[in-house]
Amino acid sequence: MNIVLSIMTFAVALLLGIPETVLAATGGSESLNLTAHWVGYAALIIFVVAYLFVMGEEYTHLRKSKPVLLAAGLIWGLIAWVYASHGLNHAAEIAVRHNLLEYGELFLFLLVAMTYINAMEERQVFEALRARLVSAGFSYRKLFWITGLLAFFISPVADNLTTALLMCAVVMAIGKDNAKFVMLSCINIVVGANAGGAFSPFGDITTLMVWQKGILPFWTFFALFIPAVVNWFVPALIMSFAVPNIQPTACTVDIKMKRGGFVVIGLFLLTICTAVSFHNFLHMPPVIGMMTGLSFLKIFGYYLKKSHKNGHGSSGYDPTKADEEVGDTVAFDVFKNIARAEWDTLMFFYGVILCVGGLGFIGYLAMASHTMYIGWGATNANIMVGVLSAIVDNIPVMFAVLTMKPDMSTGQWLLVTLTAGVGGSMLSIGSAAGVALMGQARGMYTFFGHLKWTPVIALGYAASIYVHFLVNARLF
Repeated sequence: MNIVLSIMTFAVALLLGIPETVLAATGGSESLNLTAHWVGYAALIIFVVAYLFVMGEEYTHLRKSKPVLLAAGLIWGLIAWVYASHGLNHAAEIAVRHNLLEYGELFLFLLVAMTYINAMEERQVFEALRARLVSAGFSYRKLFWITGLLAFFISPVADNLTTALLMCAVVMAIGKDNAKFVMLSCINIVVGANAGGAFSPFGDITTLMVWQKGILPFWTFFALFIPAVVNWFVPALIMSFAVPNIQPTACTVDIKMKRGGFVVIGLFLLTICTAVSFHNFLHMPPVIGMMTGLSFLKIFGYYLKKSHKNGHGSSGYDPTKADEEVGDTVAFDVFKNIARAEWDTLMFFYGVILCVGGLGFIGYLAMASHTMYIGWGATNANIMVGVLSAIVDNIPVMFAVLTMKPDMSTGQWLLVTLTAGVGGSMLSIGSAAGVALMGQARGMYTFFGHLKWTPVIALGYAASIYVHFLVNARLF
């Protein structure tokens, strides 16, 4: 109704020849209500078209960062033009700088985390874990539970995408001849990885954004542990009965972790502690602690590089003691790990944050906040956020909620953190983990194969919300 009234008001203004400055907000503030202006409509269309390309990445093979980067530039270009035409030359500049600061903190934080994950991959930490699981001789049903459980507990520290790819590699190595096992295991891994990331500030981009925004303290997120367990366990239990309970052919894989692998793991945990300490005790942005932690890896990398032996030009070279024994033939280089970061994802976040920030500056998010959080109520709105995140990526949805910043209790903020984190599990395209596994297990893990089990996953979604209200009632 508000949109209709705005459109009617704008139409009347055009017919009467009233200048567009009528749209300027009253009270002396330098802002314009552009929700019923052609620039507002154009910005909405640009964002929707860009996001359709994002959702169709699997079919168009157009990287998701490209359309949103263009959309962000066009949206803010239009905003700046209309503001400049009203003599408000710096209002849009101030607003976009605020969005850039938010992105800068998120970018540097994720860059450090990605660098550590890449360093662990380079030291073959994950490959060693995969080799141990592959050669353990577990049955399909036991492996279904183990990979799901590991996905749940690894994703709070590593990102859910890396966790899902690692567990899927185990599943494909053992069960590539059993399509049903691969399908069910991939669904279980996606649900487990997304659920595990929901209770940790480091486990998902949405939880990270809420923590960095200062909405919730670090330890408060762990109140979601039991609801997250329920979210994974309910569908896993039901799906497990459909998993073939047979013994796969045994295979032997011998992969050892490279020198310094355990140290890199320890430094990553120390970096997390540093980020938490900077935020909780020194009241600094968590990214300052993360960047400090990056220096730990860089200094240790300097030691690894200086102490590396590859047998070329070394006097008294002893092949029995060389690093080639564990495949460490190339010296550690921290900048190679930085270069291997998910740059497309990082650029995608830039585009999304600026697009959503632009729509918020136009006034659409205030309208959406009024409709959802006042009209529907906080609980219904937060549950719908999870449903939306199964269709649209949870990053823009959560950033929109944070930009709206509705007045909610701690319990409600935890609810929206939970639903945004796990809602994407209901569809294979609803999370980065699901999209990645469709590519890794192509032909075995499919959109429609996942859709068949959506009612079971939705049951877990509903059960986790109920349990959250039950165990965290004091927080509402």
